[in-house]
Amino acid sequence: MIQGKLYIVPTPIGNLGDITYRAVEVLGSVDAILAEDTRQTKKLLDHYQISKKLVAFHQHNEHKNLQTVIDKIKGGETFAVCSDAGMPGISDPGFLLIREAIYNDIEVITLPGAVAAIVALVSSGLPCDTFVYEGFLPHKKGKQTKILNLLEEKRTTIFYESPHRIVKTLNMIKELLGEDRVVAVGRELTKKFEENIKGPVSEIADHFIKNEPKGEFVLLVAGYDSK
Repeated sequence: MIQGKLYIVPTPIGNLGDITYRAVEVLGSVDAILAEDTRQTKKLLDHYQISKKLVAFHQHNEHKNLQTVIDKIKGGETFAVCSDAGMPGISDPGFLLIREAIYNDIEVITLPGAVAAIVALVSSGLPCDTFVYEGFLPHKKGKQTKILNLLEEKRTTIFYESPHRIVKTLNMIKELLGEDRVVAVGRELTKKFEENIKGPVSEIADHFIKNEPKGEFVLLVAGYDSK
């Protein structure tokens, strides 16, 4: 029997029109789609009139279901893996499956596509020739240490943050790195109410104190000698 393949398929981070032709073709051709949230992925499939078996595959069950998926691929089935938005494996499920597939000599094919961190970085006007991606900041323990580590970091640093923590995080940056440290925030990227703002952290914090934070946030902190 011919062994199957594993496709890593990035999905739009907001605007459904941002999916590639190739991604639509792949999603329509595989035997099954592993989805972080089957309800969310079904909206995308319905939009493009794709009818495929959806299997829940997320951080709460990926360890349990990992070997079953690997066995099915080795048995000849081809799978695609999708997160709710963006590239699987980037602060989303996918890494464990990819690593195990490679270990089992399964062909892994990654399609190019949207990643919120990169969209925000390019839009920010901050240096993007070299940067650090840190994913989500810790909710409590370790958050202050993470930010203090940026005191002498020359590269642009990218974080994901939630709307109900963004003001607190900006105020912590102001307190630990100084009120003049430049930051940029990308909010609701590619969506109707997209917002990209940049400036001293004190100004950006004030902006979101006056304007209730809503939606998905990408927070970028300039290097200590950048503007």
